[in-house]
Amino acid sequence: MTIYQHITDLIGDTPLLRLDPAVHRLHGVELYAKLESQNPFGSVKDRVAWAMLRDELETLREQQRTLIEASSGNTAKALRVLGAIHGIDLRAMTNRIKVGEVRDMLRLLGTEIVELPGLSECPDPTTPNDVYSAIDTAMAAEPGKFRHLSQYTSEKNIAAHHDGTGREIHDDLAAAGVERIDYLFGGLGTTGSSRGAGSYLRKFHPELRTVAVVSEREDFSPGIRSEREMWEVGLFQPDFYDEIMAIGSGPAISATLELATGYGILAGPTSGAAYAAAREVLARPDRTGTPAVGVIIVCDRLEPYLSYIEQRRPELFGRETGPRPPDAAEIADAPSLIPGELADLVRKTHTVIVDTRGAMAYRVAHIPGAINIPDDRLTDLFAHGTPFSRDRPVVFTCPTGDISRRFAATARRTGHTAFSLDGGIAGWRAAGLELERGN
Repeated sequence: MTIYQHITDLIGDTPLLRLDPAVHRLHGVELYAKLESQNPFGSVKDRVAWAMLRDELETLREQQRTLIEASSGNTAKALRVLGAIHGIDLRAMTNRIKVGEVRDMLRLLGTEIVELPGLSECPDPTTPNDVYSAIDTAMAAEPGKFRHLSQYTSEKNIAAHHDGTGREIHDDLAAAGVERIDYLFGGLGTTGSSRGAGSYLRKFHPELRTVAVVSEREDFSPGIRSEREMWEVGLFQPDFYDEIMAIGSGPAISATLELATGYGILAGPTSGAAYAAAREVLARPDRTGTPAVGVIIVCDRLEPYLSYIEQRRPELFGRETGPRPPDAAEIADAPSLIPGELADLVRKTHTVIVDTRGAMAYRVAHIPGAINIPDDRLTDLFAHGTPFSRDRPVVFTCPTGDISRRFAATARRTGHTAFSLDGGIAGWRAAGLELERGN
């Protein structure tokens, strides 16, 4: 038995598990799971955090600098633990943490969390309240205090997976006598794992198809983003991928459960989405029966996402189920108002305007008279009944008009006269209409 001298010695060299064909039932398919969840802090981001930090440890410690990073999850957790071991603090900047256990873990570890308003969970330097803009402002206000490692733009992110994850997958399969790899499936966050591992594997398997997994545009899966949001990520190169698939939270959760009960893999919903994508791609009629070897990246563990899963599948926890969420057709049919139409409606009727953004974004600027119920809280309210009177029209707003359509569809199903604001708060601002600050 090997005795390790430091926790960082356990980062990488994660297991590769063959998935039992009796469970996935894909004829002629050999499917493997790269268990990045077995890294010491529980996620694929352990490699990235250590790769970005290790060469600067002595300098950062000597200069007593604090790390500052755009992260609301696994990267922040890994950086905080690694930094704490070496006496280095972390300020985590985020547009809003949507999973409570993640916030609690970061706070338990002593992380300074700054939650900001913004149009997305990803860095977008064109947005005044974006994370990167806030980081630049913080660094300018206190020169020499912070070090920004920048997981969304650092080539060390890709290199960590090229030299580590990709190499390990190839070496392990080659040692087992597997001569080719046909598919790599991975969720898109910073894109480091899929680009890094994929670029290494293509050197030995030029026919490899890399399938990237994103969330549906009007849905939310922790750890991955919609394809629209991916354009804001500095490392994203869409041409690198053979296919980009959108997987909804429903199929992702179902696949997460199959990973756990079918194979014993306690993985988070991002890994479930990757597994769901693999099941779909490898079962297509045009390749049914064709031998194939596929690898999915299992990026983190299940435990931090229990509240997220309970919110969407309460019956799994013995809770009463709320109304069925609206499907894509109902969301598409939900009526919307352009900003001028909403302004007219407010003048003519007593309209309830519900701002679904986070509290800080609401305080910075909101439509006059709007009430603030963040989207996660609003989802909970609808799960237990309708929180609004049916005697008044209800208009839902969000940053750009996507999330609010889902709530409008939900409210209309329960008999409300409900609308979504077309273009969201950004559209209202662009129309030159008044916004107010404060609570």
